[in-house]
Amino acid sequence: MTGSAIIFDCDGVLVNSEQIAIAVERALLEDLGLTYTDADYQSRFVGLSDARFETALRADFVGLGRGTFPDDFMTQVRAECWHRFTSELQAVEGLTDYLATLDCPVAVASSSGVRSLERKLTLTGLAERFAPHAYSGDLVENGKPAPDLFLYAATQLGYEPHRCIVIEDSANGVRAGVSAGMMVWGFTGGGHADEGLAGRLHHAGAHHVFASYPEMQAGLSVSL
Repeated sequence: MTGSAIIFDCDGVLVNSEQIAIAVERALLEDLGLTYTDADYQSRFVGLSDARFETALRADFVGLGRGTFPDDFMTQVRAECWHRFTSELQAVEGLTDYLATLDCPVAVASSSGVRSLERKLTLTGLAERFAPHAYSGDLVENGKPAPDLFLYAATQLGYEPHRCIVIEDSANGVRAGVSAGMMVWGFTGGGHADEGLAGRLHHAGAHHVFASYPEMQAGLSVSL
């Protein structure tokens, strides 16, 4: 890894929050009459900022002809997610050992809000490992799948984009990393992957896809 930096997504890559959030979101959406297949839900929504996510849901809800999408939907999602995070959130299996093998700069670039990202990293004991390079989508104008956040993180690290590796678990995140001109490693070990996720990450442009951190560690010879 000499000469390169690694930029991690957070949800589903560093912590198991994605599987919790997806379960909460889909249960609340089903109550509203919005149902999706696993593949459609993950390919369309996972990795988006809250604002983009809600905009897409509102558009889908219009098609149901059931009135107005609830203004407090994201408030409900956040409340239920944090209720579960406080007892269920943990670092993804194998992450700590993987981080211990790295001798390069690392950063986090997440669609989560600033406060939410800080809390997730603190709850799982990861805040100190990534400080001060933990960056929220709130810091840029355009969230994923735009490249802005990854480019921002690279600038803060002092690395050119082509010298950075992005680790992402969503098609939207992969597209953002590719658009930023970075090497992108897809990751399917965050607990929420369905059988088609690896294929969707490849299709979105991931250069390599790993099913676990031990597998990624074994592939450390794969470099820029």
